[in-house]
Amino acid sequence: MSSMTDDVHADGLWNWSAAGFLDPAAVRAAIASAVQRPVAELGGVIDVDEILCDVWQVGGDFPTLIDCYLAPDDVAEATVASAVAVRLGVDLLLPDNSRNPTRYVLAEPDGTLRPVHVDEVETDEGTERRNARPCTGTDPACAVASEQRHAA
Repeated sequence: MSSMTDDVHADGLWNWSAAGFLDPAAVRAAIASAVQRPVAELGGVIDVDEILCDVWQVGGDFPTLIDCYLAPDDVAEATVASAVAVRLGVDLLLPDNSRNPTRYVLAEPDGTLRPVHVDEVETDEGTERRNARPCTGTDPACAVASEQRHAA
């Protein structure tokens, strides 16, 4: 068990979507393996160095939603997402650092990371994401985001 004085960097939040309906325990195990830290189910009893992870399903092309609380800040989120995508053998979407709300990073099962756009629909269960397509700069979603940046 860790003490409160350990040098644990854990204050981040990761919000991902996975292609396919995944077992929450398998998702938590893949994250734990990737970060070499324990991952606990949200609402359970946790140790000081554990990541809290909520996993649930919605509709869409990326129906498994994954929220990680107390995520470590000493490792890049995209690096972890890529490792988790490889371990689970599925595509994962994670937010990119742009201000474009439809642009994400796609972590593929072979470890590749690339920018994509997706269509989103808000539901009572969570955000459904569909129609992932490469970010080429010519996608209408890119043009809208560019216009919004220049207007600010």
